[in-house]
Amino acid sequence: MITFIGSILLLIAGYFTYGKFVERVFVTDRKRRTPAFTMRDNIDYVPMNTTRNSLIQLLNIAGVGPIFGPILGALYGPVAFIWIVIGCIFAGAVHDYLTGMISIRNHGAHLPQLAGKFLGKVMKHVVNGFAILLLLLVGTVFVTSPAALLANMTPLSITLITMVIFAYYLLATLLPIDKVIGRIYPYFGALLLFSALGIGLGMIFTGAPIPELSFQNMHPQGAPIFPLLFLTISCGALSGFHATQTPIISRTTENEGNGRKIFYGMMITEGVIAMIWAAAAMSLFHGDQSLSDVLAAGGPAAVVSEVSTTMLGAIGGTLAILGVIVLPITSGDTAFRSARMIIADYLKIDQRPIVKRIFIAAPLFVVSYALTHMDFTLLWRYFSWANQTTAVIALWVATMYLVLARKPHLITSIPATFMTMATFTYLAYAPIGFGLSLQTSYVVAAIGTLICIALFMKRVRRLSGGIFAVDEPEVPTYKNGKATGLLATSLLSISRFW
Repeated sequence: MITFIGSILLLIAGYFTYGKFVERVFVTDRKRRTPAFTMRDNIDYVPMNTTRNSLIQLLNIAGVGPIFGPILGALYGPVAFIWIVIGCIFAGAVHDYLTGMISIRNHGAHLPQLAGKFLGKVMKHVVNGFAILLLLLVGTVFVTSPAALLANMTPLSITLITMVIFAYYLLATLLPIDKVIGRIYPYFGALLLFSALGIGLGMIFTGAPIPELSFQNMHPQGAPIFPLLFLTISCGALSGFHATQTPIISRTTENEGNGRKIFYGMMITEGVIAMIWAAAAMSLFHGDQSLSDVLAAGGPAAVVSEVSTTMLGAIGGTLAILGVIVLPITSGDTAFRSARMIIADYLKIDQRPIVKRIFIAAPLFVVSYALTHMDFTLLWRYFSWANQTTAVIALWVATMYLVLARKPHLITSIPATFMTMATFTYLAYAPIGFGLSLQTSYVVAAIGTLICIALFMKRVRRLSGGIFAVDEPEVPTYKNGKATGLLATSLLSISRFW
C-alpha cells in the first residue's frame, strides 16, 4: 500500500505547502469586508462561519464525481493515482481557491460574469450558456445515480425515488441557503466521513491488494490515457463544476483569510475521497476484466455496493452506501441553486420574491426530468467534456486575473494550457465529438490550443493598455443589490476610478 498511503500523505502535505504558496501569490486582505456583509440579502448573501462553509463547500463539490469517476478511471490502473495527486494539488485546488477568491473580490460574481469581465463580453454569453448546460447535466446525473443506489436498497420504484429527490432539490433551490442546506448538511457530512473513512480504514486493516505505482495503461479496451483519463477522473483532480459552486460560498464567507481552508482545503479532501475509491476499485477487482465486467453489468453503482458490503459488512456497508448517496444529492441541490443564481444575475432578476425564484427554477427541473431518461453512460460523457471545458475557462479567467494584477501566473497558465490541449483532443477524438484518429486529434488540439493562447494574449494587451480594476471596490452600503446614498455612490465612483 506504499503508493496509496504515500499519495494520501502527499495530498495532505500539498495543502500546507503549495496551498500556502498559492495563498501568498493571491495576497488575502483580512480587513476587507466580504460580499456576505456588503451585499447581505438573507437569501444567497448570508454570513456563515468557516466550519459550516467548509462542510457545505465539500458537499457541494463532492458529488458522485470523486467516486464514480475514479472507479471508471481505475480501469487504467495505478496511473490514475498520479493524476489524482498532481491534478488535485497543482490544478484542482488552485482552480477552486482562485475562483472562490476572485469571486469574493467581485461581489460574489459567478463564472459567466467573471468570464465577461476578464475574457470579454462574448465569453460571458458563451460561458453563461455553457454553465447552465453543465449544471443541468450535473443535476440530472446527480438525480439518476442516487436514485439507482436507493432502488437497489429498497422496494421503492426508481421513478418514485426520483420524484422525491426532485422535490428536495426544489426546496433547496428556492429557500434561503441557511434554512435547508446550512442545517441538514452537518448530518450528511457525518455520513460522508463515515463512508470514506470506513472504506479507507477497511482496506488498510484487511490488507487489500492495492497495486503499486505503474505508468502502464491497463485499460481492458486499450483506451488512451491522454486525453481520456483526464476527463474520466475530473472531480477529485480538476473539475469545472466546482467553478459553478464556489461562488455560492464566496457569498457566505466571512473573511478572506478563511479561503484556503474552505476552497483549497476542501478540494484536497475531495482528492482523498477519490484516492480511496480508486484504490478500492483496483484492490477488490484486481484483474482488469473483473472490474470491467462489474461496470458493464451494473455501472459504478454496482462497484460501490460491492466494495461497501465487502469491506464493512451488511450494516456498515449500508451506512457507507448512504454516505455515497449523500454526495450526489448534496451536489445536485446546489447545482440547481447555482443555475438559478446564474440566470438571475444574467437577466438581472431580483431574487428576494420567491415567485421570481420559482419562475427561474421551474423550467430547469422540467428539462432535467426529461434528461433522466437518457443513457447514464452517454450522459456522463457529455458531462465529462462540459465539466473540463468549464474548468479550462475558469483557469484562463484566473490566469488573466493574475497577469493583470502583476502576480505570478504560472500556477494557473500551465494547467490551463494542459487542460485546453486535453479537452480539444477529447472533442476531436471521442465518439460524441468528431471521431477523428488519435494522431489527427493531437494535431487539431495543438492548433486549437495555440489559437486560444493567441486570443488570450490579444486580450491581455488590450486590457493592459488602460485602467482595469481586477477587484471591484468594496461597497459601503447595499440595498436590493444596488449601492444607495450620496456617500456610497461617491465612494464607489472614486474607488472605481483609482
